[in-house]
Amino acid sequence: MLKFIDDIAGSLYDIMKFLIRSLCYFLTGVLIVAIPLYAIVFVFQAFDK
Repeated sequence: MLKFIDDIAGSLYDIMKFLIRSLCYFLTGVLIVAIPLYAIVFVFQAFDK
């Protein structure tokens, strides 16, 4: 029974680790794309005025 609980805990840990890592990669990608894009839009808005 202890091995079964240990296996469930290990698989839950792996799933949560995968979800958190995926979320971190997604947020990093969003920041890498959004910050330069926002800066480009800011520059073009400054020239438009």
